[in-house]
Amino acid sequence: MIKIAILGANGRLGRAVAKAFIDAGFDVRAVTRTGKVPAELKGAIAVSGDALDRPSLIRATQGVDIIFNGLNPIYTDWGKCLPMAENVMAACRANGALHLFPGTVYNYGSPMPQVITEDTPFHPTTEKGRIRCAMEELFRREADAGRVRTLLLRAGDFFGGTGSGGWFDLVVAAKMEKGVYTAAGPADLVHEWAYLPDFAVAFVGLARNLDRLGFYEAINFPGHAVTDLDIKVAAEKALGRKLKLTFMPWWVLRAGSPFVAMWREIASMSYLRFEAHRLVSARLEKVIGEIPHTPLDQAVAEAMQAIGIAVAPTRQAA
Repeated sequence: MIKIAILGANGRLGRAVAKAFIDAGFDVRAVTRTGKVPAELKGAIAVSGDALDRPSLIRATQGVDIIFNGLNPIYTDWGKCLPMAENVMAACRANGALHLFPGTVYNYGSPMPQVITEDTPFHPTTEKGRIRCAMEELFRREADAGRVRTLLLRAGDFFGGTGSGGWFDLVVAAKMEKGVYTAAGPADLVHEWAYLPDFAVAFVGLARNLDRLGFYEAINFPGHAVTDLDIKVAAEKALGRKLKLTFMPWWVLRAGSPFVAMWREIASMSYLRFEAHRLVSARLEKVIGEIPHTPLDQAVAEAMQAIGIAVAPTRQAA
């Protein structure tokens, strides 16, 4: 049985990916700092490991075939990203393990390309974009040297799955129970979203089709390239009632940026909410076959339920 270590298994992405690999019959090791994992990951072996402590991380991943790198420090703590990535590379080298990594669209900077393919060049214009590019450069160097094989799957903003902390939870759906839909930018602007259960299953697809993949691959995951108006309609169907459309008060974050570090970091990425973009792929379907894609109405309803919003009985997920 193939053994996979999930780094960041307590996080929203890590949970979704761990569950997908458990369901697919892999031997899953859930690695967290505490050595504890959510009850929903029944079937995973819980192991403690600190991604900032190289020996600890190597011990936690000993003997695995694959390491999924779901580590994602909070926005104000991104100075940890590259040191963590270097330690993950060390753990992969020590174990001869394949490295799976979730990419972002931060690499492309502003102005955002409206259509992003696997060949679209990087042009980072923020510190977070530059950090992400540096991480990917590290992974490519390790692959080019024949030391660590990396498969990167690039996605837009996450929604769905258990846990909280994303744009959908904290902004879009924050006031839905009060009858309000909050758009983070122009309501008719196309924005790339990734429904986490679909994204997680796509990683399983990569792990099952290694013979079709190179030693380094960066592949796009086309999720839901939709507008806030599209999501609002789906949410209204789920609730069985209309929602009032309001907009995120960016001026408040910008005004408070000199004083609140988190607001400053969020404001620095605001261009993503005002510049249309979507991911397309000529590669993913050739590798894994049909790309996992839950219909928008169902995905939005399930994402709402996952954060405790009651949906109309006829809209509840099966």
